[in-house]
This record gives sequence, C-alpha cells and structure tokens, in this order.
Amino acid sequence: MERRPDSRGKVRDIYDAGDNLLMVATDRLSAFDYILPDEIPYKGEVLNRISAFWFDKFADIVPNHMVTIDAEQFPEEFAEYRSYLSGRAMLVKKAEPIMIECIVRGYLTGSGKKTYDQDGTVCGIKLPAGLVEASKLPEPLFTPSTKAAIGDHDENISYERCVEIVGEDIASQIRDLSLKIYTAAADYAATRGIIIADTKFEFGIIDGKVTLIDECLTPDSSRFWPAAEYEEGKVQGSYDKQYVRDWLKANWDMTGDAPHLPAEVIEGTSARYREAYELLTGTAFESMKEND
Repeated sequence: MERRPDSRGKVRDIYDAGDNLLMVATDRLSAFDYILPDEIPYKGEVLNRISAFWFDKFADIVPNHMVTIDAEQFPEEFAEYRSYLSGRAMLVKKAEPIMIECIVRGYLTGSGKKTYDQDGTVCGIKLPAGLVEASKLPEPLFTPSTKAAIGDHDENISYERCVEIVGEDIASQIRDLSLKIYTAAADYAATRGIIIADTKFEFGIIDGKVTLIDECLTPDSSRFWPAAEYEEGKVQGSYDKQYVRDWLKANWDMTGDAPHLPAEVIEGTSARYREAYELLTGTAFESMKEND
C-alpha cells in the first residue's frame, strides 16, 4: 500500500479514518520480540476474521469496537486498496484505551508454571499443591499486567495494583468481563475440539462505557490446544506460532537478524492458523480476497 500507516505495531498497521480507525492485520509474524523476515500466508485474515467472529458472538455480553470487516463499507479513501484489505482489515470505533492487559489463565503453563514451581503461586495467587504442566486450574484466574511500549515487556501486577492504576470501578469491570468472556469462549471452544488455555483481552472507553477492543481470542492472543491431544503433565501442541518458536530455539542463537524460515515451517504455521479458524467457526476457510 502506498499510504503509510498512522501507527504500526509488530504485526498490525493502523490508519486514521476520522471517527474510526482502520486496523489492518498483516501476515507479519513476531517471535521472541523479533519481527521475522518471512510472512505467514493468510495469518492476518485468519486473525481478523476470528476476532470478528467472537465480537459478533459476545456482543450481548460486552460492547466492542467493531464497525465492519466488509471492505466495501470502508471509507472511500481506502477504495483503491480494497482487494488488499478484504478479510484482513477491520473498521473500528476510536476508544480511549484502558492501560491494562487483561490476562485470564484457565490452565497452568508458560510463565505461570515457572512461578508455581518456585513458590506455589501464579502472579501472586496461591494455588493448590500438586499441579503439573497443563493442569486445569481450580477456576480461571484474572492476572493483569501493565501495557508496555513496543520492545519492552509487560509486567505482571496484582489486582490491587490494577485498582491503583485505573480505579476500583474500572478494575472490577474489566476483571469481571474478562472472566465472563473467557468462560463463555472456553465452554464454546470445548464443543469445537479446542481448549483455550489462556488469553489476553484489551478494553477501552467508548461513549463512557467499558468496551472490548483490539483483537479477541485469536491464536496470537491466546493459547489454543487441540482437545483430542490434551494430556496433563506435558507441553501441549497448539494452533499458534509455537511451531515457529520451537524451530527458532533449535536453529538460532537469538543474536543478529532473525533467520528465514523453511518453507515447511511457513506452510505448517499457516495451516495451523487456518485449522483454528475452521474449527471455531465451523466453516471452511476461503480467503475473502480471492473471492473479490
């Protein structure tokens, strides 16, 4: 696209559209805080359309920022880019972001497993003894973190610190909404053969109301595990970029520029993203771009 983004994240480009923003999910992939040199075909479209699926599904639980993903309805200034934008872009309402990452954990894995092994806690919350890798937690945990600038790491914080940052009213709303959406999503995904081990939500204020923004329950913001392969006590396979992370760990020392990925890793990752879409939505993935 010739027009430059008004802001650019690791994997998304954002364009100002007056009262709205146009959020474009690219096929870029980041791992270990590096943007990799190879793109993953269809990744941006899969993530965008999965978000749209959940926004529609949970519209009665919480308002969200989505206006449309139909490129024909985007402002006229984007008309010449419609083919590129089809499927991968979402027109959203502008929001005042709440500067908290709202993480919900349903299973013990990742950084939570590390701290649990050290002192029996996850983000300061005491858990029962005897849990192992991938154990289902007694109940989902809300474990907020600060939103760091690009290149910095988010910092896990207590709920009390969250209250100090955003106030009791907002803190309790985003906690309760995060747990409610996660529980509803996890229950639904279980019927589709997917375990949602954990996820991250972001909220903002639109018209005075707490509103779900950013992406929602995608393989980039969540850990999706194949339910049929689930086995407590081992690291699970997943529908996300873990495949890429594993290859990088085995083939790169994390210095200098990130290496190019082999074709089979690129295709394998793309296939995992598409499979997640198909399982969750119950429909075959066909690119909206190819259907123009």
